Amino acid sequence: MRKLLLGTAAILALAAPAAAADIPARTYTKAPVYTAPAVVYNWTGFYIGGHVGGAFGGDNSIQGSDGRFLGGVQGGVDYQFATNWVVGAEAQYSWLSNNNGGALFPGGNVVTSNNDQLGSVTGRLGYTWGPALLYGKGGYAWKDGNNISVTNGGVPQAFTATGNHRDGYTVGGGLEYMFAPNWSAKVEYQYYNFGSTTFTAGPAGLPGTSFRDDEHTVKAGLNYRFGWGGPVVAKY
Repeated sequence: MRKLLLGTAAILALAAPAAAADIPARTYTKAPVYTAPAVVYNWTGFYIGGHVGGAFGGDNSIQGSDGRFLGGVQGGVDYQFATNWVVGAEAQYSWLSNNNGGALFPGGNVVTSNNDQLGSVTGRLGYTWGPALLYGKGGYAWKDGNNISVTNGGVPQAFTATGNHRDGYTVGGGLEYMFAPNWSAKVEYQYYNFGSTTFTAGPAGLPGTSFRDDEHTVKAGLNYRFGWGGPVVAKY
């Protein structure tokens, strides 16, 4: 038995190098390249913010092209769908600096209109790519009334007028950019139209004349976005 065991061990010792020679060499596998997770910007959620800018009357308005400073606040909600589309609603309120200038009407009548508040409730629809959102908006507009006065030779004059003094519509558009988690900045143009005012009675030369009640505005704003605002790392 001892001789048998020794013989078997000798045979295995001789066969091991040959068997090892038949084993193929280990194939080297390169480690996969690390790919950073994709970042998806999610616009869904509520937001509040503020804005500053300027307001300019239309060509047929009392203010003409004279500019006024404005500042205000806004708040709204957005919903992102179909990957790149965003729909939402926004309420906005602005204060305007006083404009004491007036327009000269026939008969030497000077008409002034002092409006210092603008508001709107609008829907908006936008297209987003990455952190940027290009959008259009439109809806209801409000102002604090015409506050019209008429003077002739510096003397106040009695008059009557018709027209939509407070309610109107607004349209506009802008570009918003999400520059940090929960924070976005925007620039936008917004047009407000409140119809026309026509004088029906007053000093000579005034009845029958009219002017438009509209404003062109340019604003820069900053929003804080609650909940889902900001970049989200995609999960795989």
